[in-house]
Amino acid sequence: MLKTHKLTVTALAMTIGALLPAAAFAGTETSGKEAKNVVEEAQKSCISGDLGVNFVTKYFSRGIDLEDQGVIGQPYADIYFKVYDGGDSAFINSITLNASVWFSLQSHRPFASAHNTLAAWYEFDYTPGIAVTFLKNFTLATNYYEFDSPDGSFNAARSINATLSYNDSDLLGMWALHPHITVLKELPGGGNPEGFAGLGPDGWYFEPGIAPSFTLVKDGMFPTTLTLPIMAGFGAQHFYAGDGFGYFSAGANVSVGLGFMPKCLGTWTYNVGATYYYLHEHLAIVDNGHHNDWVGQTGVAVAF
Repeated sequence: MLKTHKLTVTALAMTIGALLPAAAFAGTETSGKEAKNVVEEAQKSCISGDLGVNFVTKYFSRGIDLEDQGVIGQPYADIYFKVYDGGDSAFINSITLNASVWFSLQSHRPFASAHNTLAAWYEFDYTPGIAVTFLKNFTLATNYYEFDSPDGSFNAARSINATLSYNDSDLLGMWALHPHITVLKELPGGGNPEGFAGLGPDGWYFEPGIAPSFTLVKDGMFPTTLTLPIMAGFGAQHFYAGDGFGYFSAGANVSVGLGFMPKCLGTWTYNVGATYYYLHEHLAIVDNGHHNDWVGQTGVAVAF
């Protein structure tokens, strides 16, 4: 199946290549008459990552209503390995390898296989990939996606996903839009039969979007950021049954830093938000005939 883009620190973490600096260490050496401060240069780690869990009121994946009942928890983990750093002046600024896992655990399981021992484990995704940042502000991330259902609710699906994003902060400052365009190609040998929300093997999915972000509280114990993601989904061939337009969504997400957590345990954030969906006729049928719907979410994450 297809998962929602992770809003909050994850959706920012898939702007691949950003790394957290390691802490600087300082010591004092006394010898003879003088006291000399010895400061070790701060080292940047080539390995970074994040993990967390979100709880959603409904599980929407690219405009498709996959679950709207019961408790839905969606834990995840991402890790990034920077394998090349060419600096800001190079044409290729950095190359980063990444790997992600994502789960959807659901108390309501109408499609699960009978007598399945993995009762609540609706979906498990794993996503290896590579991201190349070039011309300083452009990043092309290419990933292989495998969507599996441990409880047997759907057939395994596989796809290649490419996202080109642009950091326009140099141009627009605080009003930067952070645009992206995503192209997903479903691979043969997996997926659901054509007709289920238009999903099937060999389908194409296209997603333009923006995600302007504003700092509400910069300093203090609880730095706060507001992000307003806006996007739309379009399908070709088997995706959305080739109808073209699938959905439009607009959301508001607030991320609050948890400054009371020890820094040695990473950077912790709490997030809460809501997303509005307008669904085309084909997707509205899956959502009990609703063209308009809302999804609320809340969660906690840590980056390191």
